[in-house]
Amino acid sequence: NIEAIRTLFKLEQEHRGATAEEQQVLSQYVGWGGLSDAFDPSKDNWAKEYAELKNLLSEDEYTAARSSTLNAHYTSPVVIRSIYEAVEKMGFKSGNILEPSMGVGNFFGMLPDTMQDSRLYGVELDSLTGRIAQQLYQKASITVQGYERVSYPKDFFDAAVGNVPFGNYQVNDKAYNRLGFSIHNYFFAKALDQVRPGGIVAFVTSRYTMDAKDPAVRRYLAQRAELLGAIRLPNNAFKANAGTEVVSDILFLQKRDRLIDIEPDWVHLDTDENGIEMNSYFVRHPEMVLGEMKMVTGRFGLESTCEPYENANLESQLAEAVSN
Repeated sequence: NIEAIRTLFKLEQEHRGATAEEQQVLSQYVGWGGLSDAFDPSKDNWAKEYAELKNLLSEDEYTAARSSTLNAHYTSPVVIRSIYEAVEKMGFKSGNILEPSMGVGNFFGMLPDTMQDSRLYGVELDSLTGRIAQQLYQKASITVQGYERVSYPKDFFDAAVGNVPFGNYQVNDKAYNRLGFSIHNYFFAKALDQVRPGGIVAFVTSRYTMDAKDPAVRRYLAQRAELLGAIRLPNNAFKANAGTEVVSDILFLQKRDRLIDIEPDWVHLDTDENGIEMNSYFVRHPEMVLGEMKMVTGRFGLESTCEPYENANLESQLAEAVSN
């Protein structure tokens, strides 16, 4: 991470774009998710890194980097590949593609050859990360600020892809505040407005988009888009590159050409044969759950999780789910 930041600062001082070698260094940047110890002055074994960051970054950059330890978790390549595979199967060739929380741009970096004619638009809140992305994808249009402050025209994109920030908090965006949506659901609402009718939104999101007890968010989405499919990832899908165990889903939505008052089954929850409550889509399509749903003791008492099958290969599991 520090090598990448030093390289970025050098490029900015010299007012030039990165060479291929420099891009190699920049692309190794993984953000600060799982590295919060480097920002903790009381951790003796991280004292050197702490001092190095303090020296290297401006006060604003340091504060932003420290606050990003909560949700700057980057998406594993196998998940990105399978999202593109699915979108391609849905008939997407090329067009305007939006990634509204792009990190350093792994989705752009893994754009399949068949979609290379697309025009790429990215948004990244964190200044360092966004500036690295601009150096890595010099032809893309990348805006470094929060998605809530970026206004693209309605119906402009053919597809929106990405791994949206999860969390039980809201973003202040006047146009959407009345909805009261958590950050991950806000990303769906805004992206759906910016994608054209027939366009696709394919996001990795918190499992609570599908599993929240209150169906209001799903009702809102269902009126505006058709659920083409959903894949539940095992809780270790991001462990290697994010250091966290969390259950997340990939949702594929296709925007309708007008609002319709509809409540398909997936708006509601159901229980599986073991009495575990989850979205009725996953109860009816257990083949789209890439692990075993179990009840475990969590921070707030008993909660369900999706445990990986022993010796399962996520890549082949995803390939099979995408073929469904």
